[in-house]
Amino acid sequence: MSDYSKELSNLVLSVAESGGSDLHLSVGRHPTLRVSGLLVPLIKKPFLTPDDLEKFVEVLLNEEQKAILQKKGEVDFAYGVPEKEGMRFRCNAFRQRGFWGVAMRLIPAEVRTLEELNLPEILRSFALERQGFFLVVGPTGHGKSTTLASLVDIVNRETSRHVVTIEDPIEYIFTQDKSIIDQREVSHDTADFRTGLRSMFRQDIDVAMVGEMRDSSSISIAVTAAETGHLVLSSLHTNNASQTIDRIIDSFPAEQQNQIRLQLAGSLLGIFSQRLVPRTSGGLIPAYELLIANTAVRNLIREGRTHELDIVMETSSSEGMVDLNRSLLDLVRGGEISMENALAYSQKPRSLMELSK
Repeated sequence: MSDYSKELSNLVLSVAESGGSDLHLSVGRHPTLRVSGLLVPLIKKPFLTPDDLEKFVEVLLNEEQKAILQKKGEVDFAYGVPEKEGMRFRCNAFRQRGFWGVAMRLIPAEVRTLEELNLPEILRSFALERQGFFLVVGPTGHGKSTTLASLVDIVNRETSRHVVTIEDPIEYIFTQDKSIIDQREVSHDTADFRTGLRSMFRQDIDVAMVGEMRDSSSISIAVTAAETGHLVLSSLHTNNASQTIDRIIDSFPAEQQNQIRLQLAGSLLGIFSQRLVPRTSGGLIPAYELLIANTAVRNLIREGRTHELDIVMETSSSEGMVDLNRSLLDLVRGGEISMENALAYSQKPRSLMELSK
C-alpha cells in the first residue's frame, strides 16, 4: 500500500456506499465495516500490518491529536472526508497490544427528523420546553447522538434561541436557522465538559446540548442549569430510566446524594432509552422506552424508590409513556422485527412472552 490517503478515502466511501455505519482498522485483520449491526470484513483488501496502521494514523490525526494518542494511548476526533463535502466520521484511535487501532463512525451529512428516524413525535414536545433536563440514554452505538441532534434541529428550525453544544468530538454540523447555534469541542474549544458547562452561564444561552455527562461535577452543573431557566439535553451510557437515575445519584458522595436527588426530581423532564434492533427487511429500527417526569415519577425519585419507575411506565401509556417491551411487541406485530430479536433486546424477556400471548 503506497498512497494511504487515497486508500483511506476509498475505505470511508465504501462505508456510505454499503449503507454501513462504521469502519474498523485493526492489525492482523481485513478492514472491516459494520452494516446493519453486523461486522463485514472487506476480504478483497489485505490484512492490515502495524505499518499500515501507523500510516493511517498519520493521515487521520493532526500533530496535537498524535501527541495525545502517544501520551494517553487513545484519542477522540472527527474526520472530514476531503473528497466528499459534508461526509464526516466520529473516530477513536487507540493502542491495543502495542499497535494502533482505529474505529470510525459515519455521521450522516444531514440531521434527520424524528419521522425519518422512526422515533415518537412526542419527543418534539421536550425539545420545545423552556427549561428542564432531558436525557437520551442507551448502549454505545445505538443512536443517542443522532436523536439528540434531531432534537437540537427542532429547536433550531422552530424557535429563536441561543443553543450551545459541548461535544467530544463535534459530530453533526448544524446550519443555523431561527436559532443561534454555537458548537464547542472539548480540548479544542474548551478544556473539558465541566469548564464548558460552567462558562455557559456567562454566554446568555437558552439551550445546552451536552454530548455526554462524564462525572458528578458535569452532572451537578447541568442539573443546576436546568433548574435556573435553561433547557439541557444530554446523554448517558445506561440501559434504562431507573438505572439512569441510580447512576446519576450514585456518582455523588453519600453526603450529597439527597441534594442531587431533590434537584433531579425538580428539574427532570424525561428519559428516553433506545436500542437499534435488526429489521426483518434489513437495516436497523429503534425500540425504546420513554419516562415522563410527572408527579408520581418526581415523588419516586425524591423518595429513592427508583425501582418502581418501570411499573409507572408500564401503567402510564395514556400519558405518553412507553415501556420497552411494549415498543418491541409493537415492532413484532408490525412485521418490523422478529420475536427472536425482540426477546434478545428485551430486559425482561419473560414479561415480553407473557405480553405477547
